[in-house]
Amino acid sequence: MTAEDSTFAVLGVLGDDVRRRLYRHVAAAPGEVGRDAAAEAVGISRSLAAFHLDKLVEAGLLTVSFRRLSGRTGPGAGRPAKVYRRAEGEHAVSVPPRSYDAVGRLLAEVVENAGLDRELQAAAKAAGAAHPDAAADDLIEVLRARGYQPFWDGETLRLHNCPFRALAEDFPALVCGMNLALLEGLAPEQWSPTMDPCPGGCCVALSKNKNH
Repeated sequence: MTAEDSTFAVLGVLGDDVRRRLYRHVAAAPGEVGRDAAAEAVGISRSLAAFHLDKLVEAGLLTVSFRRLSGRTGPGAGRPAKVYRRAEGEHAVSVPPRSYDAVGRLLAEVVENAGLDRELQAAAKAAGAAHPDAAADDLIEVLRARGYQPFWDGETLRLHNCPFRALAEDFPALVCGMNLALLEGLAPEQWSPTMDPCPGGCCVALSKNKNH
């Protein structure tokens, strides 16, 4: 089986509506998700949730570990429960095959070597401000639609997913600076994006200005 065939097989697992909803719930969660919580979130039985969650694990889309959800230890604490979280890595396919990643890395390398960080940030901020979703009332929905998977951490809005992860790993200063500028342009004026990395997630966090 070729790499492309393997990717088709993995993404084919998400053809089932229940699995898609389970994957979205677990992938967007900032921590591990148990079977009961996943079942309740998508409105299905625990046994059905367990079946589909394990299928997602087999496909490499989720990872599994075990811990006691009650927080108790010692005799009588019960057996550790299966908990799930989004697996690392990416799965993408295009028909016919394209190689946008290679072009993206080449362009990023040229921009970085030429010292055009500020020009890139200015362009990113302008692009964010010009986007139809800019200044939208519901920033959380805007970020969710763009793949950031936002969640509240106290009064801070953190981003569980970095849409530019592959490039950010190779060009962190360049891409993270671009991302911050993009979100500065996209966010309404009552929001303040700052560089505040989320473990395993995006480098930017947002908070509301105190006068709002």
